[in-house]
Amino acid sequence: MITVRPAKPSDAAAWLRLRHALWPEGSEAEHREEIDRFFAGEAQEPLAVLLAEDGTGWSVGLAELSIRAQAEGCRSDRVAYLEGWFVVPRARRRGVGRALIAAAEEWGRSQGCRELASDAEPDNDVSAAAHRAVGFTEVGLVRCFRKEL
Repeated sequence: MITVRPAKPSDAAAWLRLRHALWPEGSEAEHREEIDRFFAGEAQEPLAVLLAEDGTGWSVGLAELSIRAQAEGCRSDRVAYLEGWFVVPRARRRGVGRALIAAAEEWGRSQGCRELASDAEPDNDVSAAAHRAVGFTEVGLVRCFRKEL
C-alpha cells in the first residue's frame, strides 16, 4: 500500500535521501540547506513537496512542485510544474510514481492550475517512459547552451 502526503519537518532526512538520489551532483549540504529553507518558508521553490511511503512508513518516492507562468507546450499562464520526481529503484513499477503524479495533479488543481508540466534530460529514456506511462505528452526537446565570456 502506498500513501502520498505533504512533507513535514520530521521528514527532512527522508527527503534529503531521496533528493540526493535524484540529483547526486548536488552535495548533501546543499540539499539540506534547500530543505531547511523550504521548511522555514524562505524557499521560492519548490512550493510543495510530496512523499510516497510504502506500507512500513518508509519513504520511497518524492515529487517537488512549483507553479510557473509558462511551460513548454502549455496554453495557460499558471502551470503546476513537476520540478523533481523520483521513485527508489526497488519500488518502481509498483504504482508509486503514478500515486505521486495523481497527488501532484490534485495539488495543481487546488492551486487553480489546469495543466501539469515537467521535463527530463534529453538522454533520460527511463524518465521519458515514466512520464508517458502516467499520461504526459512529449511536446518538445530543448538543448541549452552557454559560452564563457
